[in-house]
Amino acid sequence: MADELDQEQLSALRRGFDSIDSDGDGYVTETELLDHFPNLPPEAIGALSRADVDSDGRFSFEEYVRLAGPN
Repeated sequence: MADELDQEQLSALRRGFDSIDSDGDGYVTETELLDHFPNLPPEAIGALSRADVDSDGRFSFEEYVRLAGPN
């Protein structure tokens, strides 16, 4: 997926990811998502959870790119 994006698109995705990753650990947790998007409906959380491909309860940047990038 990331190889389909140009540098500008990847940079924009990185900025978005970093703005959600409030503790700067390189991962986005459900708590950080809800802090950033307080009105996110529960069904959206479920969809996001399914995008967590390694099932560790958080998103890496690579998982975020898969989720947020072009399909």
